[in-house]
Amino acid sequence: MKHGELVAGLDLGSTKTCAVIAEIKGDSSIPAIRVLGMGLAKGSGVRRGVVRDLEGTTRSITLALRDAERMAGVRVPSLTCGIAGEHVTARSSPGLAAVTGDEIDREDVKRVEDAARAVNLGPDQELLHDIPQEYRVDNQDGISDPHGMTGLRLEVDMYLVSAQSTAVQNLRKSVDRAGYRVSEVVLEPLASALSVLAEEEKELGCALVELGGGSTNLAIFRDGKIRFLWSCPFAGSRVTSDIVQGLQVPQAEAERLKERLGTAYEPLVDPNETFELPSMPGQGLRLAKRELLAHIIHQRMDEIFGLVSREIDAAGYAGRLPAGVVLTGGGAHLGGVVELAREVFAMPARAGEPNRGITGLTDSVQAPRYAVPVGLALYAARHRMPGYTNGNGKVDRLFVPVKRWLQDFF
Repeated sequence: MKHGELVAGLDLGSTKTCAVIAEIKGDSSIPAIRVLGMGLAKGSGVRRGVVRDLEGTTRSITLALRDAERMAGVRVPSLTCGIAGEHVTARSSPGLAAVTGDEIDREDVKRVEDAARAVNLGPDQELLHDIPQEYRVDNQDGISDPHGMTGLRLEVDMYLVSAQSTAVQNLRKSVDRAGYRVSEVVLEPLASALSVLAEEEKELGCALVELGGGSTNLAIFRDGKIRFLWSCPFAGSRVTSDIVQGLQVPQAEAERLKERLGTAYEPLVDPNETFELPSMPGQGLRLAKRELLAHIIHQRMDEIFGLVSREIDAAGYAGRLPAGVVLTGGGAHLGGVVELAREVFAMPARAGEPNRGITGLTDSVQAPRYAVPVGLALYAARHRMPGYTNGNGKVDRLFVPVKRWLQDFF
C-alpha cells in the first residue's frame, strides 16, 4: 500500500520508549495525521529527561521503531523527538524595533523577533522554541498579528524555551546510533497540547500536567498560548519506591501492583479488600489490604499535586484557569487520579487522551501515556504542510502564514 508523506514521533520516557508513525493528512487549514503504527519498549536509558545509558537508549529506540515500522509496513528515516525535565528552561524576552515604512511588514516583524532572540542563554543551552506571546504597536498591547498595521514602534514579548546542550546532543547521538535522524527536538508539553487540548481550553486557561516516570511537568496555557513551564523530579518512580518500602516487595512487583491494583484516591477502595503479596523463601502466605496500597499511592500523589498547585499559585494563575487541569503521562492511568486532582487543585480535572486531529489506528494510542508521541507526530505534520515549512523541517520565518499559524496555535 502506498502512503503519503510520513512523520514519526519518539517519546523517550524514564520507564518506556514509545514511537508513533503516521501519514500526513488534511490541509494547511486543518492539518491532521493518520496513525499507521506504534511501538513500545520498556526502559529507555533516560532518567529525568537526560540520557544516562547511551547503549540502553539506542537499544530501546531500535526496539520501539522496529515494532512501529512493522505495524505500519513502512520505514521512516527521521524522527521528531520530545524532551522535558528540569534541564529545560523557559523565559520571556522582549524585543523592540522601529518601523521602517508606512505600515508594518514582515521585515519589521523579523527584526523585532530577532531582537528578542538576541539574549545569552548560557554556555550550555540550546534554543528549542521561540514563541511570540504578543506584540505592541506604539504601546498598544494585546496584538497577535501586527502585519499591515500603522505605527512607529513595534515590540514583542517572546517566550524562549531552551534545553541543556549536552542533553540534546546525547539524545541525537542515541537516535543516530539506532540508524535514524532527528528532524527536530520538541518540548513535550507543546506536543501533548496538540493531541489532547481543545483550542477553547488553551484560550480560557488550563494547566497541562504530565505525570511521567522520572519527572512531573507543568505547562500553563492561557489566551491560546503557553505562559508558564515547570518541572520537578517527584514522579511515578517515587510512587513505585514508596510501594517497595511500604509493602516490602521487589521493584518489578511494586510496579505491577501499582498498575494492576493501584488507586490514587483512597476513599474509592473497599477497606476489606485484600490481595496476595509475593513470598520470599521460607515465608508463608502474605496478604495485604488494598486500602494500604491506595494509602501509599494517595499520599505521594497528593504531595506531587500539592507541589504543582503551589507552582500554579506562585506563577499568578490561581483562580485564572477556568478549563482546569488536564493529566497526561503514565501516571494519569492510575485509578482515582482524576478525583484526587479535582480535590487538590479545586478545579475541573480530566485525563488527556490523544483524540485531536488523528485517524487510523486510534485505538492503539488513545491513552494518556501516548499524548507525547502522538503530539510529536502532529507537530511534525503541521510543520511540513505545504507553505508552512522549509526543506529542513524548521519553520521558515519568511512565510508570513507560518508565523500567523504559530501565533494562533501557541
